[in-house]
Amino acid sequence: MSNLPNAICPTKAPPVMKGGTAALLLGLLALVIASFWTLNLKWGEFLSMEAFRSMGRFIAEFFPMDTQSAFLTKVGWGTLETLAMSLLGTGLAAAAGLALAIPASKLHSNDKGLMRTPTRWVLNALRSIPELVWAALLLISAGLGPFAGTLALAFHTTGVLGRLFAESIENAPPEPADALRTQGVGNLKVFYFTTLPQVLPQLMSYTLYRWENNIRAAAVLGVVGAGGLGQLLSFHMGLFQMGKTATILAAMLLLVAIVDSMSYHLRRTMTR
Repeated sequence: MSNLPNAICPTKAPPVMKGGTAALLLGLLALVIASFWTLNLKWGEFLSMEAFRSMGRFIAEFFPMDTQSAFLTKVGWGTLETLAMSLLGTGLAAAAGLALAIPASKLHSNDKGLMRTPTRWVLNALRSIPELVWAALLLISAGLGPFAGTLALAFHTTGVLGRLFAESIENAPPEPADALRTQGVGNLKVFYFTTLPQVLPQLMSYTLYRWENNIRAAAVLGVVGAGGLGQLLSFHMGLFQMGKTATILAAMLLLVAIVDSMSYHLRRTMTR
């Protein structure tokens, strides 16, 4: 073996992680430990037999569920209202997010991107405010009902999708766009005919994923009076009508499961 001209020499194993990454992980671990230390969590009371008995009594009050036809019809309309809020809110957010993503991104290497920073500030502001806060603010102007909830979803999701869309646009392969640009084609036409077709599957995937999140948010927004299943849940739980509350919760779980499954399969289809 020693006479082989090209003997294989052992190579040094690469480091598991860099120093900066290790320091970041240690910092996060220290924050988690500090959080548990400062919150004064009472695990003993939470895991006590009395706590389990109280929870058992509370869960038992949910049964039997209310299955009267009149109430089921009411829950059905609330389910459709929640679904419509999530669909319309996500659709408005996708359109507004794309409109804001164009000035929020650099379309090519020579693009000065004068509107990039202020537009990203707007997107940051939109997504920094949670949906519940948006709904509470919009109830003042839009009044009670699903309109305020739909706008709340649209405003928050616009900030999320606009940032994701802008990142996708900036990371698109530049060669096709540069080829058209050298022929004197304008930026908007270049974006429409080259960049948009390249990133469209990714944009649709982001939109569907946010729809999954918005169906959950729409079910909760009604708690502040924004319509849908959440408003029914808040009303009947406030009256301690636990049988009706259980029916509403079951409708929420079923709706979320159906939307999650639909969105997952659609995203899988687009990424093949």
